[in-house]
Amino acid sequence: MEKMLRELKSFRADAASLLRLWNKLKQWLLGKEADKGLIFKLFLYLILIDTAFIYVKPILYMVTTMVKDAADLFDPSVIWVPRSIFLGHLQEAMRLLQYGQAFTISMIVSLSVAALQVISCSIAGYAFARMEFPLKKFWFVCLILTFVIPPQVTVLPMILMFKQFGWINTYYPLIIPAIFGFGLKGALFVIIFRQFFSTLPKELEEAAKIDGASAFRVFFRVMLPISSSATIVVFLFSFVWNWNDFYYPSMFMFSSKEVPLSISLSRLAAALAAETEQTGLGIFAEPIKMAASFLIIMPPLIVYMFTQRWFVESVERTGLVE
Repeated sequence: MEKMLRELKSFRADAASLLRLWNKLKQWLLGKEADKGLIFKLFLYLILIDTAFIYVKPILYMVTTMVKDAADLFDPSVIWVPRSIFLGHLQEAMRLLQYGQAFTISMIVSLSVAALQVISCSIAGYAFARMEFPLKKFWFVCLILTFVIPPQVTVLPMILMFKQFGWINTYYPLIIPAIFGFGLKGALFVIIFRQFFSTLPKELEEAAKIDGASAFRVFFRVMLPISSSATIVVFLFSFVWNWNDFYYPSMFMFSSKEVPLSISLSRLAAALAAETEQTGLGIFAEPIKMAASFLIIMPPLIVYMFTQRWFVESVERTGLVE
């Protein structure tokens, strides 16, 4: 009898230890909360890796294709990893793009427009958020309409107006509108600043006004310095969108010899297509196009690599994700 009791106690102890082990394993796999377990984390990382691969795959294909030599291009078994690194396509793309000149133009236009839109759109956003003026709601609706209406509707009157000014085939149609808060996505940037300034406490303005500060001084001395998060978002968005923009430069600089990289890429593709029709040998057209595309997207990628931490934080602070 005593032996049976001892065996029963031993069985209970083993069962209790197994139950504790199972609870630990269950807690490790599922976690105390739904988003703390190993299974949830593995599922989350699987989704993130799949999503990242969708975006990274074209870039990987671009890089591996542009460094293939003739032997790798003719070999159907070479897809992702070339046997040797060939930089001739990259040099040819730089020559056809006139990369030095086009890069300088794109950089000047993008930086100028981004800086001007930060200043003008921040002033407009502050006015809509914190000031009272006649027909305020009406003008805000007009602002929304400029964001909703596609650019194809307004581009013809803009071309006629800039032609009267003598600005066709110059950089002025791309830069000058940014002074007045217009330009590419200008309405969106005004809305971003309005959203940010609306969240700031009114005590900041009231304290500055008590000290005798005017509206302009309140904005430039108090509100603008603390709006670094919105400024970073607007500046990066404006820079990247103007860098990649093809539509407006093609409308205003269609016959100019000095064009930004987006137009140079289009002309390169047309030149390669014409050469392929004449010679019938288009084996090198694809790697040259890939090299040209890589040269164009490389500067924004470098900018984002160094600013992505501040960019993500700024998007969260401005409420843009909402």
